[in-house]
Amino acid sequence: MKALITGASSGIGKDMAYYLDSLGYDLVLVARRESLLENIKKELKNNVETIALDLSIEENVYKLYEMTKDKEIDFLINNAGFGLFGLTINTDLDTELKMINLNIKALHILTKLFLKDFYKKDKGRILNVASSAGFMAGPKLNTYYATKNYVLKFTLAIYEELRKLGSNVKISVLCPGPVNTEFNKVAKGKFTIKGLSSEYVSKYAIDKSLKNKLIIIPGFSIKIGVFLTRFIPTKLLLKFVYRIQERKNKEK
Repeated sequence: MKALITGASSGIGKDMAYYLDSLGYDLVLVARRESLLENIKKELKNNVETIALDLSIEENVYKLYEMTKDKEIDFLINNAGFGLFGLTINTDLDTELKMINLNIKALHILTKLFLKDFYKKDKGRILNVASSAGFMAGPKLNTYYATKNYVLKFTLAIYEELRKLGSNVKISVLCPGPVNTEFNKVAKGKFTIKGLSSEYVSKYAIDKSLKNKLIIIPGFSIKIGVFLTRFIPTKLLLKFVYRIQERKNKEK
């Protein structure tokens, strides 16, 4: 068994690598920071290959696929991504476009290319990392929420296509709430809600994915919150989300 994990140098991706290693998986770990990947590799017991690439650059995404398409990947985990707090009139456009390239375009390309390969073999598994943000619009974290909406809906549609085709290929989407990772530092904000540990979220996500769970939401309070969004009027929900972002945003 072999898994490919993007965004594997820290946080959820890193902890997924440790957990899958404990389950006997060989790994292909992908991230920008080669030194961090090599440190992780030293601590794992199974076969591990590290690939240092910035997947916000489109040509690198295709390069990654060409490098790994013949490595008998069984499990693709699209985890790479980041966010950016702030009002849309103030946030940096180039950073937002880089976020779209990484959170959406890279995930879309890898999902599609490996999905076609998996479908031909009639086996394989994909786990796309979205967020509970994927169920809502996100004032002051606007682009990030929008990208995670894309990931969620993209994954759900593929699930139904595979079901109708009678395929044995499996796909899941992880939608956590706040998780204790580097997200806050990169996004320049701070969560006021206590986050779950990355170790817990990673193990929960892998276990549920291996049981063919479609939408994976760790944490009872987040499950309830996502459920309640179905019944809250849109404008009221927007006010509520804005207030949450206002409390955690460092922007002056």
